[in-house]
Amino acid sequence: MVDASKIQEHMEVVGSCGNHVGTVDHVEGSRIKLAKNDSKDGKHHYLPLSAIAAVEGNKAKTSMNHMDAMRQFEDA
Repeated sequence: MVDASKIQEHMEVVGSCGNHVGTVDHVEGSRIKLAKNDSKDGKHHYLPLSAIAAVEGNKAKTSMNHMDAMRQFEDA
């Protein structure tokens, strides 16, 4: 798991395939809260920190492709 302090507000979250998953709103405990204005349904979603494999530049990259990452979404 990546050090949570490396994940910053407004950072793009991408799948291992490079496709867009969401935009970081902020980190809450062991989850990343994704911005609702970047969500197809206009709601906040949460992604477990354990899904993040690396932080590269201004992107948090998941350990799975974008579709599998979106299946990991949790609601509030």
